[in-house]
Amino acid sequence: MADPDVLAVLAKITAGEFSLSDLINAAGSLAGQGQAGLAEQVYKVWIQFNPDHPQLFIAHFNCASLNVSGPEAAAAHLERAIALNADFLPAYINLGGLRERSGQLEAAIGIWNEGASRPMALTGANAGYAFGAMKQIARALLEVQQSHRAETALWRCADLDPSQTDTIGQLVAVRLSQCKWPPVAPWERVDRRTLLLGFHPLSMAAYTDDPWLQLSAAARFTAREAGSNPDAIIVERRDAPIDLTGRRLKVGYISSDLRDHAVGYLMAELFELHDRERVEVFAYYCGPEANDALNARTRAAVEHFIDIRTMSDDVAARRIADDQIDILVDVNGHTRDARTAVFARRPAPILVNWLGFPGTMGSAFHHYIVADPWIIPPEAERYYSEAVRRLPSYQPNDRKRIVAAETPTRAEAGLPEDTFVFCCFNGTQKITPFVFDRWMEILRRTPDSVLWLLDSHPETNGRLAERAEQAGIDRSRLVFGPKQPNPVHLARYPLADLFLDTAPYGAHTTASDALWMGVPVLTLSGRSFASRVCGSLVRSAGLPELVCEDAGRYVELAVELGQDRTAARALRERLQAGRDTCVLFDMDLLTHSLEDLFHAMVGEYQAGARPRPDLANLEDYLEVGLAADHDARDMMVEPDLDGLYRQGLARRHQMRPLTPDGRLWRPEDVAAAEGQGA
Repeated sequence: MADPDVLAVLAKITAGEFSLSDLINAAGSLAGQGQAGLAEQVYKVWIQFNPDHPQLFIAHFNCASLNVSGPEAAAAHLERAIALNADFLPAYINLGGLRERSGQLEAAIGIWNEGASRPMALTGANAGYAFGAMKQIARALLEVQQSHRAETALWRCADLDPSQTDTIGQLVAVRLSQCKWPPVAPWERVDRRTLLLGFHPLSMAAYTDDPWLQLSAAARFTAREAGSNPDAIIVERRDAPIDLTGRRLKVGYISSDLRDHAVGYLMAELFELHDRERVEVFAYYCGPEANDALNARTRAAVEHFIDIRTMSDDVAARRIADDQIDILVDVNGHTRDARTAVFARRPAPILVNWLGFPGTMGSAFHHYIVADPWIIPPEAERYYSEAVRRLPSYQPNDRKRIVAAETPTRAEAGLPEDTFVFCCFNGTQKITPFVFDRWMEILRRTPDSVLWLLDSHPETNGRLAERAEQAGIDRSRLVFGPKQPNPVHLARYPLADLFLDTAPYGAHTTASDALWMGVPVLTLSGRSFASRVCGSLVRSAGLPELVCEDAGRYVELAVELGQDRTAARALRERLQAGRDTCVLFDMDLLTHSLEDLFHAMVGEYQAGARPRPDLANLEDYLEVGLAADHDARDMMVEPDLDGLYRQGLARRHQMRPLTPDGRLWRPEDVAAAEGQGA
């Protein structure tokens, strides 16, 4: 719009001949031409000449949205919009956003809450805006680790719109992190099934040792979050020939965690050790902006570091396709900032799930999952949609990790000097009531001991202390250590005598940290991936006797060691003596083995034997799993999980015939079910 046109607009406004619709169109045209300043002036003049217009609040709101004159001017327009129409919820949402960005979090929360709590009919658009305001509160509080307050906002979101499964998933996750048991707590508007369907796969891994439910829930999650239009598939790369004549294998890693993050620490030395005569390494970064030392170390180690944070899924997939990647490794899986939809576009002929997520993707497009012989033994392969390939030991490690030079004393760490110290530095979301009750039995039978945990929110700490007292254990025997920078945290590990692992989601990086620092780890391996990783690490570190497959044995062995410090000390000495030669920390072996796996995958692909994921009947497995009460039933000790599922599948077969699927539902099961129905 040329300046004479702007003058004409202003003339019409001053003459009272310019409607609100005319205003919105004219200002929108100016802003679209990059003249937001002129658009703001047009709004200001119209506001000045239309002080009694019934929809003046919209003009103020739109003027604020241009944000030309700075946040305070925009805030003034939004406050005026609210004063003119207190039920106009978009103004509250935007004003809260301005306050949050200026560092006024509590003011922002108050504004969002005021808007969402307006006494009006929450229907249609209003319900959507109220939901949006509460979701902003939840997001902002979660970003500052205030889960206890975020839970209230998430509950209100779920109550407003139970169909928003991501909100349901966050609600369950914050309850897990606060040790609010049971985490599945239905109410009038949201039933148990809705809550379970909203579970994020990562939360499901912490909730129950039920690999059938984990597989079927992951499949549903992937279909919902990463379903792509068939037209988006990059066909020419999905089935592209791989000819390595005269060139190296091109391997791409997609991760949001190549920074100061647990996965970043695990991967750092791997990138440095990759054989550049065998593989050409591409790292595709999709996490938050990072300029820390670990991110810089990764950038220096790989040949190609490509930032895809701001790229759409289509653009990122096309970039990977243009790089002609042969094997694309998903180092996120079902974790934060994952780019699963990029994999759904098939930008490379071989897609691999490894390291970031402890379980199956349940997708139609991931061909392989990398594990090891302990994590996925042959009889457990049926729990995975991917074909299983194995390293000697699944998890890489960083032998260059930095440890603070000074080890604190027990007194400095708040620990009694001459007491057996059990510890667990896993996140609180991994502590289940079944695990905690086992710990309390261990403490009861080893009266000269304490349990050292990571400090959490005071309410969560209090919740655990109260449950300890209910079990007859003095709350003073729970010692909560403050969170520390990683080098300082590593240096205090040796103050503990024995690390007690959680189940079904055990220690991963935390376990390798403990083992590196010479602290023996006692773990209980179940059926699922997340429940067996720690067992793999402990075995690879040379202490297989500390890997239990029976919950009773886990308790008994902890008690034995808690009563025999000489035996516990001997384990520590073995661990320390073997650290530099054990499989767990042999990064050269892992790197070479991983490269061998990649080349073997290429060989299968060239032979026409690329695996095809099998997702048959998973909706039925999901329904069977949803019907079981996982809050009351510890699946770690369930003797016949397969039998439970076969019974459920047989009942579903009576309603709708199920075809055999190569997992649990076999031709003989079909025959038996149909015999029952005759």
